[in-house]
Amino acid sequence: MSSLLIIGCGSIGERHLRCFAATGRAQLSACDANPALLEKICTQYAVPGFSSLDEALASGGFDGAVICTPAHLHLPMARQLLEAGLHLLIEKPLATDQTLVPEVREAIARSGRVVAVAYVYHFMAAVAAARSAILRGELGRLLEASVVSGQHFPTFRPAYREIYYRDRRTGGGAIQDALTHLVNAMEWMLGPVSRVFCDASHRALEGVEVEDFAHVAARHGEIPVSYAMTQFQAPNEHVFLIHGELASLRIEIHQQRWGLMQRGETQWQWRQCPPVERDTLFMAQAAAFLDALEGKTTDLCSFEEAVQTLRFNEAALQSANRGEVIHLSPLP
Repeated sequence: MSSLLIIGCGSIGERHLRCFAATGRAQLSACDANPALLEKICTQYAVPGFSSLDEALASGGFDGAVICTPAHLHLPMARQLLEAGLHLLIEKPLATDQTLVPEVREAIARSGRVVAVAYVYHFMAAVAAARSAILRGELGRLLEASVVSGQHFPTFRPAYREIYYRDRRTGGGAIQDALTHLVNAMEWMLGPVSRVFCDASHRALEGVEVEDFAHVAARHGEIPVSYAMTQFQAPNEHVFLIHGELASLRIEIHQQRWGLMQRGETQWQWRQCPPVERDTLFMAQAAAFLDALEGKTTDLCSFEEAVQTLRFNEAALQSANRGEVIHLSPLP
């Protein structure tokens, strides 16, 4: 059984703690600088608590950690934890800029530890099955794709005004909070983004000034992909559409299904996926991280895949600010 430290006990940290506990495969401890929050989590889940990362590391005995702090703290903490010899699961986005990426990359190479990033769309059955169909060549050469997605964010995160979301510097705004999931999923299926033109601004959410919608015209290599997402619409709906020379593929996350339509057909051939609750994906991701610690192959988002999505985040924000097309060179 692995010993894991959950760093940051806000809503996402509590979710990770709860979902790792549900695997029955981990001994868990919590770490947070907020005494009241730490006491609440430790009491509710009957786990040991630490008021600082230094205090937790001084206690020793951890195999790994889950970093659930605001995004600008992810890489500094990752560097410290890797130096202490821990495996890492880092919440998305990986960071708010690439400044420390080279140092952390070197630390990963020196340590030989498992480092993954919590892009949970990798564990959506519809996305994973669609990716497999694409890799098998069922669509033929890929021609074009689009994503239309959104929800009423205040319904799902009523405290959005008081958390990281309110400031881009801590990972806030629609691009780093929500669009990043969609782009990472599409990069997993189609390959990395190479060109970005983004229109994004604040339209509706009260109490914040960060962008709450984004429209992006992108290229994943030679494949044109459009993204349209909002955080103020009434329906909670998420649709991926990918067209190839042989067939089209459609993923409807909110309907928990995906389907193919062969060229010349007129009806979708739907594949229904098992029902998914909000914790389901995080429990699957937790189990995969524990599997990775045992040397097993998993679908976890890798550090380098997350670096690529971070590059998209930066390019989209830069494009929205400047009104320019941004080109991304391939990662070395």
